Amino acid sequence: MTEMRTLKVALLGCGNVGAQVARILIEDADALAARTGARLQLSGIAVRNVNTRRDVELPQELFTTDADTLVKDADLVIELMGGIEPARTLIVSALRNGACVVTGNKALLAQDGPTLYEEADKAGVQLSYEAAVAGAIPILRPIRDSLAGDRITRVLGIVNGTTNFILDQMDTTGAQFADALAEAQRLGYAEADPTADVEGHDAAAKAAILASLSFHTRFALGNVHCEGITSVSAADIAAAKDAGFVIKLLAIAEKLPAAGAETGGTEGVSVRVHPTLLPREHPLAAVHGAFNAVFIEAENAGELMFYGRGAGGTPTASAVLGDLVSAARRIVLGGPGRTETTTGHVPALGIESATTSYYIGLDVADQPGVLARIAQLFAEHGVSIEIMRQTIHTDSASNVESAELRIVTHRASEAALAATVEAVKGLDVINSVTSVLRVEGV
Repeated sequence: MTEMRTLKVALLGCGNVGAQVARILIEDADALAARTGARLQLSGIAVRNVNTRRDVELPQELFTTDADTLVKDADLVIELMGGIEPARTLIVSALRNGACVVTGNKALLAQDGPTLYEEADKAGVQLSYEAAVAGAIPILRPIRDSLAGDRITRVLGIVNGTTNFILDQMDTTGAQFADALAEAQRLGYAEADPTADVEGHDAAAKAAILASLSFHTRFALGNVHCEGITSVSAADIAAAKDAGFVIKLLAIAEKLPAAGAETGGTEGVSVRVHPTLLPREHPLAAVHGAFNAVFIEAENAGELMFYGRGAGGTPTASAVLGDLVSAARRIVLGGPGRTETTTGHVPALGIESATTSYYIGLDVADQPGVLARIAQLFAEHGVSIEIMRQTIHTDSASNVESAELRIVTHRASEAALAATVEAVKGLDVINSVTSVLRVEGV
């Protein structure tokens, strides 16, 4: 009987996800060997401090601060350190030494993915990153492999569990943003510094990765229009709810027809992250708590949705181990590494080229002709109104009546909609524009 081959696995980082990956590698060693055809030996875990207490009990002799040496002696490297450096340098070193790399580092991939892909291609090894987007949800491999024979036209994703939890709390309990954020931090869904989540930066990095795979073109973080949820108020949530909508932070990548010189006469892709109103009957509207979901529209497959836990040690470790088994089998069976599937260049479009609908909240003077003037201004800008609701309010102190208008437009270009809002602000019958949010799914 032929002795089974052993592959050395180096783990960089031992946070919540890294600790669970190490545990699974040790506890499930026999099952993983049966699936890969090789023993996956955890040769070491690189950390900043070997004496740090961890939730998972692991053999102390595995820990080291010498990541450079650990990487150079590995067949497979798992990078879960996060950040740009030293993660980037260590990944490049691993690839150049012929090791396959599994990473969950969405920030690095969004910023410098093309360089890493090129290094992997040169070395003929595999660079895998399923854990970089939506935690345990298998979304990147289905886009890259299962839908390779189709044409994806649009991707909409709830890809940040922290912001989804906050918005869901505001929707279901009526909580203010600050209170919902505090609850997310208490439960461990949000970091002490939640900026990357609530400002949309985490979702934007994931949007760049999703767009790159979906449209076979390299999109970087700079190609993503990004808005967070800090300006979403309890009043916005309540108004959306009253109109039959729910507010979600969506990552959206969609192919758009040629819009002139910007695309050189070809199609372009808009990639954006922002708070979005969804009809309550839309599948993504039912995604609650810290869960994630990605909704895909393809020419032949139609509509698909992938749903599951988007974060957490064990769910994300599941995605990491899936990539690791795939890479290990490639080493055992032979053949070139599989990284990305870029086949051309589709221009990245600015937010002004996107087509969407707007939800606009207006506080206006309660006098004859106001609605007609607003409707005429919308028509002059080529934007049609789908829904208009009016509520009368009386100021108890001054006894002056005003009206609150809630308008949902039909789909139009972002440029036309933005110009319309600016024009509305200039009307003398407008007291204030209380909210402007984009709408999808109508």
